[in-house]
Amino acid sequence: MATINGAVSHWFDELPQPRTGLPGDREADVCIVGAGYTGLWTAYYLKQADPSLRITVLEARFAGFGASGRNGGWLSGLAPGHRGLLARTYGRANVVAWQQTLNAAVDEVIAVAARENIDADIVKGGNLEVARNAAQARRLRAEADEDREWGTDGIELLTAAEAAARVRVDSLALGLFNPHCARIQPAKLARGLADVVERLGVTIYEQSPVSSISPGRAQTPTGVVRAPIILRATEGFTARMRGLRRRWLPMNSAMIATEPMPAETWAKIGWDGRETVGDLAHGFFYAQRTADDRIAIGGRAVPYRYASRIDRDGAVGADTISYLTGVLNTVLPQTRGVPIAHGWCGVLAVPRDWSAGVSLDPATGLGEAGGYVGHGVTATNLAGRTLTDLVLKRSTPLTDLPWVGHHSKTWEPEPLRWLGVRGMYTAYKLADRHEAGGRATTSPIAVVADTIARRP
Repeated sequence: MATINGAVSHWFDELPQPRTGLPGDREADVCIVGAGYTGLWTAYYLKQADPSLRITVLEARFAGFGASGRNGGWLSGLAPGHRGLLARTYGRANVVAWQQTLNAAVDEVIAVAARENIDADIVKGGNLEVARNAAQARRLRAEADEDREWGTDGIELLTAAEAAARVRVDSLALGLFNPHCARIQPAKLARGLADVVERLGVTIYEQSPVSSISPGRAQTPTGVVRAPIILRATEGFTARMRGLRRRWLPMNSAMIATEPMPAETWAKIGWDGRETVGDLAHGFFYAQRTADDRIAIGGRAVPYRYASRIDRDGAVGADTISYLTGVLNTVLPQTRGVPIAHGWCGVLAVPRDWSAGVSLDPATGLGEAGGYVGHGVTATNLAGRTLTDLVLKRSTPLTDLPWVGHHSKTWEPEPLRWLGVRGMYTAYKLADRHEAGGRATTSPIAVVADTIARRP
């Protein structure tokens, strides 16, 4: 069978029939722009806290169209930000509390999915990070120490044999297991959550792109929604909105999914625990074993398009599919010859300091959450609960967390940001080759690239 290219993502068996668009001007108590995880979680918790609220969600295409329906399906406690930078500004204890709350949010999502009968193929198998050379192993040990220092419990360093007993990755040098992660089918979670909030009385208008937001109003081609509270949850699509082109960088991430693999192939691979799997290369990969026994794997093939351009419904170049197939076959040689069923891509939002933020201005009623740097599946849940507290003017432990009110600087104008991102990822590719050649420590090329990019 031919490989499907784009069509949003593999996670949609077929594209949903969109809900109706905004039919004209409307009024609400809260208007949420974006029907991805952030917007839907916010609507869910607001409606739970105050059922009388009139909540309207506006979505340009359909719920889950963006990163929420295209990601790698890691429901993890990974922090969407530079913990060291935030600690210098807001205090170490606050960042430890943030990390521990993110870890707990993994179980919160699982509990809500169970309570609301959302079938998202969830298996809490933890996350396995692997090192495949000496330099990666050195970074992996440092990551284990760092995660423990930031309050993550249950971290285990694994020998090569112990890691291979979980997943037989080629050239294993060291493994790191983190229990705070579950595999999910991301589009099922997004679409299921949209159905739940709609049943609770939230109004969702799809096919309703918002061109501009100002105090008290969200403008679409077919009408205006007026509300005292307007919350923006547009993540990687933020650059399309008026005045926000340099707010967050729309970073591109691509994925492929294999055809379902037979039992004899899985016997050679292992992966019985359904862990999510990634590595410590600078041009890293992330992967999962799906509910129907495929491998879905992703990475940064073409990380950024000039002038913050967005893909067209997830379509990728043939070279990207070939590149990711090569990564898969190198990491798991047992998959060589397995057909690739689907290739796609999507954008995630990256702030200039690589740290997400949640905010609400009580004077204007304008709020936002996002910039999750690829770690948003869990963080969006915490962001939704935090925005709920801010909207309802509740002072809680969530509103004291360090990402509340955090704003990063804007990105440089073009062509500087295109040259910078392209140069950074070229450097990472060179660094990976350098380290694969036997270097025992992190390549200085990567150190320089991290410093210039201010990447954690």
